[in-house]
Amino acid sequence: MVAKFELAQVNIGRLRAPVDSPMIKDFVDNLAPINALAESMPGFVWRLVGEGDDATDLAPYEDPLIAINMSVWDSVEALAAFAYRSEHVAVMRRRREWFEPMDTYMALWWVPAGHRPSIDEAKARLATLAELGPTAQAFTFKTPFPPPGEASPVEPVLDECA
Repeated sequence: MVAKFELAQVNIGRLRAPVDSPMIKDFVDNLAPINALAESMPGFVWRLVGEGDDATDLAPYEDPLIAINMSVWDSVEALAAFAYRSEHVAVMRRRREWFEPMDTYMALWWVPAGHRPSIDEAKARLATLAELGPTAQAFTFKTPFPPPGEASPVEPVLDECA
């Protein structure tokens, strides 16, 4: 059976310094290996890229220090396996070195299979999550929602790296 929906994710962060700063070098140096790891994971579908092979040149907000990452996966479980049970964890644990804390920095939502979300769509999902909390329109690993039309609940994936 062909999947009707795929899981979109966005995460943003405000860098502690410009992307070309020595303070951010380790983060930038880890982008290519982590992106390659994501692409090799079961369930990976797509990721946002800019002029290079990452999204560091994209400016989702007026603040030039806000970085964005977006991807699409075939399930919550597939994204969680990458985020919390792969080499990605070691880099994510260092995020406070490179990024300032934010209240709402990540959102998940279901998209029709084959749809690739825009930056504006992702920003709207982040705003919805910040305003309403987790809903079927924008949710988190801690409070996931099933794809549209499916009644079965999705097991929470707790943020093991917080």
